[in-house]
Amino acid sequence: MSNHTVPVMADLAAEGKTPEYLFWVGCAGSFDSRYQRVTRAFAKILNSLNIDYAVLGPEETCNGDPAKRAGNEFLFQMQAMQNIELMNMYQVKKIITACPHCFNTIKNEYPSLGGNYEVIHHSTFLQDLINQGKIKIKEGGEFKGKKITFHDSCYLGRANDIYEAPRKVLEALDADLTEMKRCRTKGLCCGGGGAQVFKDAEKGNKEVNQERTEEAVATGAKVLAAACPFCMVMFNDGIKKLNKEEEVQILDIAEILEKDMEK
Repeated sequence: MSNHTVPVMADLAAEGKTPEYLFWVGCAGSFDSRYQRVTRAFAKILNSLNIDYAVLGPEETCNGDPAKRAGNEFLFQMQAMQNIELMNMYQVKKIITACPHCFNTIKNEYPSLGGNYEVIHHSTFLQDLINQGKIKIKEGGEFKGKKITFHDSCYLGRANDIYEAPRKVLEALDADLTEMKRCRTKGLCCGGGGAQVFKDAEKGNKEVNQERTEEAVATGAKVLAAACPFCMVMFNDGIKKLNKEEEVQILDIAEILEKDMEK
C-alpha cells in the first residue's frame, strides 16, 4: 500500500475483509485544515508499517461529544446510536483515534448504548509500536536535542489517566523534554474542553489559552507538543496573540514522530 492510499471500511467489506483496526478520524481530523496534517502523518505511519486498518470515510459522523458537553443528551444519543449501529455492522472490535474527545466518548460512554470496543489513543498506539521495535528513530533526526514541552489534554490525562505514553514517544526521539509547572494530574486545560472551543470566552481578566500558552513559552521550548485537536486550535491562537509564531512550533506527536522515524 502506498503512503497516500487510505483504505475505506465499505470498500474492504465489499471484498469480504474486516480490518483489525478502525482509524476513527474525528471531525477535526477530517475538516480542520491544520489537523488534517495530523491525520495524514498518522495514516503515513500506519501505511509504512502495513497496519491492517481502515477509515469509515464519508460514513463517519460526529461521535457526539460536543452535543453531550453542551448539554444536549438527546442529540448525543442519536449520534452515538447511529455510529454504534454502523460500527457493529462492520464488526469493528478495535478503534484508534488521535482525538482525546472521540477517544473518551467512544471508550467510556458508548458501552452503555451497546457499543463495546477496545479504544486506543494514538499516543498509546505509537508508544506500543516503538516498544515493539516496529518504529525506529533516525540517528540525528530533526528533534534530537530540541527542547520540547508536552501539554496534557484533559480528556487524555485527567479523564483517562494517560500521561506516560505521549512522553515516551517524545523521549524515544532523544529530544530534551521539559515540563511546564502545571503538568500531568496538575495540568491546566488549554481552554477548549467541555465544548468551550465552540463558544466565546466569558468575562474575566485573561483567556485560559493565553495563560496556558504563556506557561508553555516560559519553558523555553521550541516545540509545543500536543495530542488533541482542540488543544492545537487553542495554542495556535495563543501563539499568534503572543507573536511567537516564528519561535515556537505547535505539533502533534504523530507529526513529530513521522518526521523522525526511519522509513
